Amino acid sequence: MKIIIIDDDCLVAGALKTILEVNEDVEVLATGADGKEACELYERYEPDVLLMDIRMEKMDGLEASRSILSRYPKANILLLTTFSDDEYIVKALRLGAKGYLLKQDYGSILPALRAVYCGQTVFGTEIVSRIPDLLQGEKKFDYGKYDINEREFEMIELIANGYSNKEIAAELFLSEGTVRNYLSLILEKLQLRDRTQVAVFYYQHK
Repeated sequence: MKIIIIDDDCLVAGALKTILEVNEDVEVLATGADGKEACELYERYEPDVLLMDIRMEKMDGLEASRSILSRYPKANILLLTTFSDDEYIVKALRLGAKGYLLKQDYGSILPALRAVYCGQTVFGTEIVSRIPDLLQGEKKFDYGKYDINEREFEMIELIANGYSNKEIAAELFLSEGTVRNYLSLILEKLQLRDRTQVAVFYYQHK
């Protein structure tokens, strides 16, 4: 199992390297100190797992994860931090990170690396217990404040998915004239110019 370690504290990176390389099945290919180095080292070595701190200067671990995963969608990234901020956990989940552990839980790092290497997603015990609440607690955009009703929202979704007025009429069992009237109302309520802007608005607030 080939690993890269990224941490802006060189002592932590060195300690992790020493701890992990005691195991014969683990090889630390390189260490780095920020997200920019993480991107460069990942491209150079394409490791089995990237073990990376989240809070770093220049480029943090989440930014680096986003950049790496955009180019290497199958990258295995295990994030480490001393913080268990809700915002970081949700962002890590959305990005597609394969794990998120607290640094102080050293005993879990090697098992987590092995699990991620085998294709599993791993989150520390303290974090796992909070994930359902975090995801349920995410705020959805409130179309109600624009006075958009359920039927109008259905239409917005169809527009965003590229449906023509004729196709929307067939899907919602309406006449094309009624669809045009709805579209005019939607444009007025959202203060938009055309259906393209409706689609953009939908994806911006999804």
